[in-house]
Amino acid sequence: MDQGPLTGRIVAAFDAMPAQLQTAARYVLDRPRDVALLSMREQARQAGVQPATMTRLAKRLGLDGYDAVREMYAETIRNAGPGFSRRAGAQVASQKQKGDRALAAEMVATLNAHVARLSEPGALDRLAAAAAKLGAARRIYCVGLRACHPVAWHLHYVLSLVGERTVLLDSVAGTGRDPLRDAGASDVLFAVSIAPYTRSTIETARYAHAQGVPVVALTDSEVSPLAALAAGTIFVATECPSFFHTMAPAFVTVEILGALVAGRSGSKALEALRRTEEQLAALNVHWTQNGRTT
Repeated sequence: MDQGPLTGRIVAAFDAMPAQLQTAARYVLDRPRDVALLSMREQARQAGVQPATMTRLAKRLGLDGYDAVREMYAETIRNAGPGFSRRAGAQVASQKQKGDRALAAEMVATLNAHVARLSEPGALDRLAAAAAKLGAARRIYCVGLRACHPVAWHLHYVLSLVGERTVLLDSVAGTGRDPLRDAGASDVLFAVSIAPYTRSTIETARYAHAQGVPVVALTDSEVSPLAALAAGTIFVATECPSFFHTMAPAFVTVEILGALVAGRSGSKALEALRRTEEQLAALNVHWTQNGRTT
């Protein structure tokens, strides 16, 4: 289930909610299938709130109680048909550890399901729209910090190989945001952040937005602070049986974006790749068995 029946109502009311209700609301937004399949108490446990909070959320949304929320989401699944059967393990996050092999199997199943969601029609539309914005930009500024840094860096690196003008906004010496002084409406800021959101990334996106620089966001929720600023947003799931959230769907996303943007560049990308390969060969960058770069 890409979105639940209450998504629009929750997003509209989110900013005015108390903190505990926001926590419960985020759970409903991010895990709509679990809302239909798990008990209210189990959902509250996984969300980290009291069961009464789930009831208060339902009433805040104009419903009699949380059973009404669950029924709405269950009805959506029933009407959707068997296409959702590929999503295995609605209760993966609540299963107890059964040893290394079992945990590994749970993680593989979870990651497969997350990546598969990128092939849903809405996700594909977002990917294509983001690629179009990035491909049309004069310059692409990439920002992502902490766990999101390698994701932003990977897109920057891939696009640099095909001649796209990318600028990585890093935090070295505290000068990370300085290059944005030259950014304008013909450029794009590609920003990556997932909960808990890194303050500097959000502040960078706010600055760019205020300067008229379009923001393309890769984030985890419709109530992410990046989503409110973005001209285009791609959502990825991050829940995982591991103690740490997964970045795998985010990496898959930037690999797809890199390929789409390169493909849109056509002969320009091919020529840039030729120059890149010539440089790598001249500098003897890659090790080979015979000691020569191929």
